[in-house]
Amino acid sequence: MLQGRAQLEAEGLGVKQRRVHRLDIAGDAQRILAVIFHRDDTAWFFKVTGDPGLVEKQKPAFVSFLSTVQFVAPAAAPATDLSQLPPAHPPVDGMNPGVPVVTDGTAAKPAWTVPPDWNETTPSQFLVAKFVITGADGVQAAVNVSSLAGDGGGLLANVNRWRGQLGLAPLPDETELARVVSTMDLPGGGRLTLVDFTGTDSKTGKPARLAGSIVPQNGQTWFYKLMGDETVVAQQKDALIKFIQSAHYPDAH
Repeated sequence: MLQGRAQLEAEGLGVKQRRVHRLDIAGDAQRILAVIFHRDDTAWFFKVTGDPGLVEKQKPAFVSFLSTVQFVAPAAAPATDLSQLPPAHPPVDGMNPGVPVVTDGTAAKPAWTVPPDWNETTPSQFLVAKFVITGADGVQAAVNVSSLAGDGGGLLANVNRWRGQLGLAPLPDETELARVVSTMDLPGGGRLTLVDFTGTDSKTGKPARLAGSIVPQNGQTWFYKLMGDETVVAQQKDALIKFIQSAHYPDAH
């Protein structure tokens, strides 16, 4: 626990907000500088913690950074479908409405070869990319691409997440998981894991098929999901695999 001086005061810090407070707590081994911006009914917290000497050295840069902070009215955000998030995704409950959530899903987009009949659309805040494929009579399927650090929550949990989107019961263990997955090598190294399920879309109540792939690369786990009309998914499954095989991933930072 920190012991030493504790200071809470109002400061301008060059930030044009109604209320700004700074907390400075210092001990022999650690120091905390925290700034709270009050705007309407929201409090924004910025904190630097570490070795007292290093914190003191970085204090001018911290104050300079804070002086650049500006708040703008957020654009209306679409409703968040939490069932689409990988198990390791940071929790989003309790976030201020309309405040964008910064997640591992904002990873840099790989370089890849997109099939000519895939129409790229604006992805939601949790996706790296999204493509819509339209088949005969206007039926559709969509390809969603997302990414998380590390193992992304594990293979079993993510396969069961996808099964839930089709109204299917979760697999109980790794033994059952092994019965439904296949793997193949990638040209640039590594392997992809592929699953293919048919069920009922939990959103629309219509029959649907899902072909999904999970690819670990450079400390990230990439999720590729092709889901929608059964006929379109059957026609596009090979294209999905070729699309994944064409990907060149950004280096880990």
